[in-house]
This record gives sequence, C-alpha cells and structure tokens, in this order.
Amino acid sequence: MGGDPVARSGMTVEILGTRRLQAQLEDLGEDIVAAIRKAVTESAEAVKADTQRDVARDSGNLHDKVGVTYKDDGLTALVGWHNDAEYYGRFLEYGTRRIAARPALRPALEAERGRYRARLTDEVRRALR
Repeated sequence: MGGDPVARSGMTVEILGTRRLQAQLEDLGEDIVAAIRKAVTESAEAVKADTQRDVARDSGNLHDKVGVTYKDDGLTALVGWHNDAEYYGRFLEYGTRRIAARPALRPALEAERGRYRARLTDEVRRALR
C-alpha cells in the first residue's frame, strides 16, 4: 500500500512499506525503519482480520488459512492464501461463470488503504519525537 498493492497469484496482496524509500533506508535511523515496519505489520494484520471476518465459511478452511508472510526485513507483507491447497479461494474472490463473486481479501485491502497511510504517518511521527 506504500505504492499500489500488487495481486500475487490472484490470492495474496502485497503491502509495501517503503518501495519508494528503499534506496534511502540506509540514511534513515533504525527508529524510523522500526516505525515503518510496525505500520506494515499493523496493516497486514488488519487486512488478515477483515478477510477472516468476511470470507465465506463453507468449511472454515479459507478462514483458518489466511496468512501473512513478511519479506524485505518486515517492510513488505503478503496477505492471503499462500498454499496451492487454497486455490479455490480465487473462485470465491473473483467468481466464475456459475458462481457469483464473494470477495473478502480485496474489500479488506481497500478498507485498509486509507488507514495505512494514516498509520504510517502516525508511527513515523512518533519515532521522530
């Protein structure tokens, strides 16, 4: 979300903390980097929780398997269904010719988009005090 979130394999979204700033991270203090990492983590967990709340619960598997994977030293989070066994999540998310879409991940991401910017700003301001 620190840039446009990118759909991965149709079933995860990427929340970026510093794509535009990565080249400048070496110049930032560790407290600023930690603040960015915290904002990414909070937003990723919020997207996960909202997705779990809204996902169809036919068997409960998709609810239980929503996960967050961090990379780039915690500055990027991938939220969604990471295993091939949850392939059918994309059918619910996007629909098919015979099944209407019942998205959960995309609406969760959209709901968090505005909050993320505020979260990031607040965390960096706290670190600068």
